[in-house]
Amino acid sequence: MALTADTESRLYRSLRAAAGAAAHLVALGFPSAVAVLARPGSSLFSWHPLLMALAFSFLLTEALLIFSPETSLLRSFSRKVKVRAHWALQVLALLCALLGLGIITYNKHLNGKAHFVTWHGLTGLLAVLYAGGQCAGGLLLLYPKLVKNWTLAKLKLYHATSGLVGYLLGCASLMLGMCSLWFTAAVTGVSWYLAMLCPLLTSLVIMNQVSNAYLYRKRSQH
Repeated sequence: MALTADTESRLYRSLRAAAGAAAHLVALGFPSAVAVLARPGSSLFSWHPLLMALAFSFLLTEALLIFSPETSLLRSFSRKVKVRAHWALQVLALLCALLGLGIITYNKHLNGKAHFVTWHGLTGLLAVLYAGGQCAGGLLLLYPKLVKNWTLAKLKLYHATSGLVGYLLGCASLMLGMCSLWFTAAVTGVSWYLAMLCPLLTSLVIMNQVSNAYLYRKRSQH
């Protein structure tokens, strides 16, 4: 028997809610697992994977999930509160990423190793720089009069879509990091594949959220 439109809609919302809940768990669980693996404080390098996992897995994911209509932890709060929380999480993510980048750069300097010569290093650098630019670009939403020729709706659309690109870049950096010698020496077999699924899952959830909130709505208006 064919499903009615209302039933399909409720089923779709339920699936999105379940996926969003899973994304919350992964966003917190992945950095926790990295913390156990890296044992922060055991070496200078040990802080790098933890800070990057916190930045791109936990803080950025939660900053974006704040606007999810199904799974936002601030769902009952006003839009203004959500925007402020989004800003706070974004800034914290950028600070963690900058600190993580600085630590790995200094660590390689101490050990006489070249930096930014691997795909992980290059992607990580680009992700951190992009995050900085995205935070700076977000100021235009607070002060839209600075860009007189653009409407607030257009600024929100561009900020959301460019933010999605930056988020995917950060997830790509995490995945490339899991291909490093340090990670593959400690995590093998099924555990490695499960770890790789973590950024993939959150990426799919965030892509679906942004597409439904901005891209699909934009297309439907034409």
